[in-house]
Amino acid sequence: MNTPGHDSGRAPAHIEVHAHDQSRVYLANRDLHQTIGSVPAPVTTLRTLPRKLAYFTGRGSELHRLLQAVGPHPGQTVAIHTISGMPGVGKTALATHVAHLLSNRYPDGQLFVRLNAHTPGQRQADPADILATLLTSSGIAPRHLPDGIDARAALWRNHLATRRILLVLDDAADSAQVEPLLPANEECLVLVTSRKRLLGLDGAVPLSLECLQPDQAALLFGRLANRNPTSLEGKAIASTVRLCGYLPLAITLLAAQLAHHPLWDINTFADNFATAQDRLGELEAGDRAVTAAFRLSYKALDPHQKNLFRCLGLHPGPEIDAYATAALADISVNLARRRLNALYKDHLVDESTAGRYRLHDLLRTYARDLAAQVPARDRALATDRLLAYYQHTAKAADLYIADTARPGTPTPTPACPTVPRLTTREDALLWMRTERPNLLACVEYATTRAQPSRVIRLVAAMAAFLRREGPWPQAIALHETAIHTSNESGARLSKANAMWDLGRVQYLVGAYDAAAKLLEESHSQYSVLCSRLGEANALWDLGLLHRLTGRYDLAIKLLEKARIQYHFIGDQIAEANALRDLGRAQCMVGKYEPAIALMEKALTLYQTGGDRFGEANTLRALGRALCSIGDHDRAISLLEKARAIYKDLDNPFGEANALRGMGLAQREAKNYETAIDLAEQARSLYKSLSNQLGETNTLHDLGRAQYLVGDVDRAMTLMKQALDLYEILGNQLGKAEVLNGLGKILSDSSQPEKGIALHREALQLARKLTHPLEEARALEGAARCAARTGSRQTALVDLQSAVEIYKRIGAAEASAAVAFHKALQIDTS
Repeated sequence: MNTPGHDSGRAPAHIEVHAHDQSRVYLANRDLHQTIGSVPAPVTTLRTLPRKLAYFTGRGSELHRLLQAVGPHPGQTVAIHTISGMPGVGKTALATHVAHLLSNRYPDGQLFVRLNAHTPGQRQADPADILATLLTSSGIAPRHLPDGIDARAALWRNHLATRRILLVLDDAADSAQVEPLLPANEECLVLVTSRKRLLGLDGAVPLSLECLQPDQAALLFGRLANRNPTSLEGKAIASTVRLCGYLPLAITLLAAQLAHHPLWDINTFADNFATAQDRLGELEAGDRAVTAAFRLSYKALDPHQKNLFRCLGLHPGPEIDAYATAALADISVNLARRRLNALYKDHLVDESTAGRYRLHDLLRTYARDLAAQVPARDRALATDRLLAYYQHTAKAADLYIADTARPGTPTPTPACPTVPRLTTREDALLWMRTERPNLLACVEYATTRAQPSRVIRLVAAMAAFLRREGPWPQAIALHETAIHTSNESGARLSKANAMWDLGRVQYLVGAYDAAAKLLEESHSQYSVLCSRLGEANALWDLGLLHRLTGRYDLAIKLLEKARIQYHFIGDQIAEANALRDLGRAQCMVGKYEPAIALMEKALTLYQTGGDRFGEANTLRALGRALCSIGDHDRAISLLEKARAIYKDLDNPFGEANALRGMGLAQREAKNYETAIDLAEQARSLYKSLSNQLGETNTLHDLGRAQYLVGDVDRAMTLMKQALDLYEILGNQLGKAEVLNGLGKILSDSSQPEKGIALHREALQLARKLTHPLEEARALEGAARCAARTGSRQTALVDLQSAVEIYKRIGAAEASAAVAFHKALQIDTS
């Protein structure tokens, strides 16, 4: 008979049903036929779940959540659960598996209904037809079926009012398709699967299904491929499922190929898949394909959403927000936000963090394939808008992060849609940290597509951030790329800037000779180009480099030249930077009073210029200088002021630096317990910022403080931890400093022979780094150890070398070393 009341725009449901006894039910198009044996009887129990999956794998947490939610007894929980996720993620498999596990709790039937929202060649099922089939297959005579969907839904609810039924509604199009099918009886359980997040289904408990965990994905592949992989094959499988994005459908289709070719080698198969030009094309088996699953979801989108999905395929980075989307698609930020959220509801993008979205790897490939069909001019315009957005915003962030201006006349940036509001240094740093992977991807994109101007400007905008936060090897590679690109395009000023940037990073990694050459070369090029700002910047950094390596007289000379240049240019803040660092260099040669005067002058310039960050940095430097002359109370007061400013600026990194300085001052004042507490606070802040260098420095500080309170074992442990971390960070200077510190502890602990070995190791590092101050400290430490072992002649030789270096560089340590040398000479004679 016919089942009236359906929507002509929807297809009938496909429901697998079985009747009891001699009855059989057949469904053909919208006609329901029932053949009856000798005794007609209504169908009262239906069990139509698909067969169990023999190789269902993983999903432990999801199974636990669903089974716990249902509880041991029906009726004690919310009766509707939705399982949503991207195409091929395994929604139906999970729902079916759960249904089989719970089937004995629902004795009146377990029904599986295909709603066909994404079934190839079929329209989505009409809920009126579904209800007609459900009712007739449950024993209600076709002649008693009402015509309207509301009446049928009411009859269905009434039929289930006293029954315990488990109902699986698979592949739902939307909440409207599902709502009429839901029972009112809480003794029933409904599991709904959908590619959409069914936000309109009131009272439902949502479960968003993600891809498999890597180990689960590898296990599934091995089971489906019917293989017991060796350790080497296991690595090949791990690589293969990673390239599948851990998507169950992709893994299933690929493993099926291997299962049907038992002679195929797993490693060769994995290599072929990894190098395939059309990886999506490899993910097919019979009439099933990953691309086909994606295509059905894509076709269901409206034209605007289709366009946005294609645009996302043009993005070179791993994730995107509304601002970048607005630039890419040439729409407003608010509209971009709404359209991204719509794709999120359809499980075509995932939300990595609030407001940020990413495509699954295979969906990204599909989106890129679709984008490749867009006219080349439109693709170029979209990516140009995107890169211009990132360049513009990175430059805006750099204004807050950079410690000095960059030479060159700013090139007008093409108009961009609304950009994020960056009003503080911390805003800028947060944006840079968040967008770093995208910015790097944009640089790579521009490099491979021969866009030299874009490469140069993007790298320049990231320079201050990369110098501050690293990773430094990556920064070095980018600056080398910028130098090469500038050279190829004949951009001489850009090349000088890139060489300056590279030199600044090289001395951070301890490559002092390379850094000096780059900075000197950039200074020469700036001179030829008559760039006074460039010359001053190069002189300033050369001064910092030579202060770091212990060439204090040269450092003072260069920093004074830089100060004069900045004053001539009229750059008040840059002049303050040079004055502050000039004061620091004067401290290193024991000229504390002139140094303090220079820093106080710098402080005045920062205050009149409204640069609170520079003010805080100078207060911190002043605190260290005052500590060196024994004015611990004033030093601590200034450091506390610096900390307060950093807190006002919401700058936890600066606050951590101030806390560390306060700890060092308290240690010098012999307030060791207070020093330890402050160092621990600083360490905690560094750790929260993932700043390994700061954390390592405080470990070193803590080790020295613990030694001074007499806890030698704790001191050794902390300093060894610092040593290991400096090794990981590639900080050779830090390593040399800790080795000298450990050597002193061993010497004082009646183990001078071991102390000598550590000082010698520090000596080799210092000489390799061309760092005379640490070289002299290592020689002095070795001499003191040698004297304790009775090797006075060796001690005198080493000590004499140390004294010569101290005097040559004007180090404050010279006087103590000279006194010890004289005492040793007297004892020897």
